[in-house]
Amino acid sequence: MRGVVFTGDRQLELMSFPDPTPGFGEVVLEMKASGMCGSDLKHYRRPKGVRQATGIAPAAGPTIAGHEPCGVVAAVGPGVDPRHAKIGQRVMVHHYQGCTACGHCRTGWQQLCQKTRVTVFGNNGHGGHANFMCVPANTLVPLPEELSFTAGAAISCGTGTAYGALRRMGTSGNHTLAIFGQGPVGLSATQLAAAMGARVIALDISPERLARARAFGAAETINPAEVDAVEAIRALTHGEGADLTLDTSSAPSARLQAIQALKVWGTCCFVGEGGEVTIDVSPDMLRRQATVIASWTFSTVGQAECARFIIDHGIKVDALFTESWRLDQAEQAYQLFDQQTSGKGVFLL
Repeated sequence: MRGVVFTGDRQLELMSFPDPTPGFGEVVLEMKASGMCGSDLKHYRRPKGVRQATGIAPAAGPTIAGHEPCGVVAAVGPGVDPRHAKIGQRVMVHHYQGCTACGHCRTGWQQLCQKTRVTVFGNNGHGGHANFMCVPANTLVPLPEELSFTAGAAISCGTGTAYGALRRMGTSGNHTLAIFGQGPVGLSATQLAAAMGARVIALDISPERLARARAFGAAETINPAEVDAVEAIRALTHGEGADLTLDTSSAPSARLQAIQALKVWGTCCFVGEGGEVTIDVSPDMLRRQATVIASWTFSTVGQAECARFIIDHGIKVDALFTESWRLDQAEQAYQLFDQQTSGKGVFLL
């Protein structure tokens, strides 16, 4: 089979790999859709020979990219409970594997495992940008028949991440929520938060992305390159600031603005990977009783819950995707995605 491998300095190769065979407790998926996530760009852009500093143990060799996998079970290894996986089943993948036995793993949060080297598929374990993918059966999350494979790919990271952050903040119709960054995760958050009843203020420096945010349910849009974002949010909230803010961009300036734009007793959540932020604690946090939290993706339970929420609320997740690609178009696909002005891309197999 063939798989996309990031080789550094915005280069990639479509390499050949042996077709996988499932071992004990594993399944092989025939890939149907593999989404492109904004966090992929950190690995795509990294200098040759330098591993991206993610705190994740490095891979032993060339690793297939893609951590938004969705497909059909094609083969089942020994020791797999048929209640968890069977041939022909439509599934998403929770793209982490820990020790499987600790409290975090047993409650569906394998990425938080403290007992062993965590495998992150598409990072230090083979991901979904390939014809087939071999994963432990315990990472599978059923894909409801009402959802397309592309929707399942989005839920497997970007959309699921947005849902997890919104739930962590307790988003509801009582809230005004400012979302910094309208890439795939930010646009997903805009869709989902609007469905939860929140008044969404969407921020991005791309006019194209702001237009999409408006179409996806944002009540207001702000371009921080044109106006003072904090003052603009205050002007839209009677001078008080937003109840909730969410940074999906990982830009230091956006993170700081997300904190400063909060109202008294407000909550800010960071989901953008990497980077830093410098905060003046007293005026920006302490004297406004601000809560600043982080949200790293979601659990297997949260992934399934996100899928059901999307179905029940008729959210058009497929509208996130503006481009679809074949594997042999990977170079062109990531060159476009790297510009960060388009929507979400997906490889269809």
